[in-house]
Amino acid sequence: MTQMAENAKNHLPYFNNAAFDIVAIAASAGGLTALIKVLSTLPPEFTAAIAIVQHLGPEYPSLMAEILSRRTAITVKKAQEGDCLTPGIAYIAPPNRHLLVNGDGTLSLSQSESVHFLRPSADVLFKSVAATYKNRAIGLVLTGTGSDGAMGVKAIKKMGGIIIVQDVKTAEFSGMPSAAIQTGNVDFILPLNEISSTLVILVMGESY
Repeated sequence: MTQMAENAKNHLPYFNNAAFDIVAIAASAGGLTALIKVLSTLPPEFTAAIAIVQHLGPEYPSLMAEILSRRTAITVKKAQEGDCLTPGIAYIAPPNRHLLVNGDGTLSLSQSESVHFLRPSADVLFKSVAATYKNRAIGLVLTGTGSDGAMGVKAIKKMGGIIIVQDVKTAEFSGMPSAAIQTGNVDFILPLNEISSTLVILVMGESY
């Protein structure tokens, strides 16, 4: 079965004018500043969906979506159970919930076991994205401590997707980018100010 036929069987939509359907982003310490830089310089007509895991303390409600919405032209929202991935919308995992992409392009939230003591975990998101979108997925690892995302990077790359990692020289915390780079599965290592333009070129085939 071809990938197109498989996706049709699973009712997985391809987005118009997009070479990739989803950008999955992992961030931890220093992530708010990095996410603002990346998302605020994407065009409002960006043709892929975006799913974000930002490590947050579970004890407080998150204002990440509201903060990012005020700084970006695209729509940013807290992910909810059953959301259908839509181009130009960024979905942020809520505190204490894993974020997963289902085979039909919808989102699920889970309180299943923490991964590396983390919930949400980038590895969980990345692995679900790899299984669903295969070579139409981009994984992006930004600043953060620890190694979350490294296993997920391998999963996305194994299925033919593209991996971008923030250059550690421009990362406030180098743990997550370094761990991703050490997997040997990274396609682009970029300074923070070059990431969004690269995403536009990859997804939309043009500069912005």
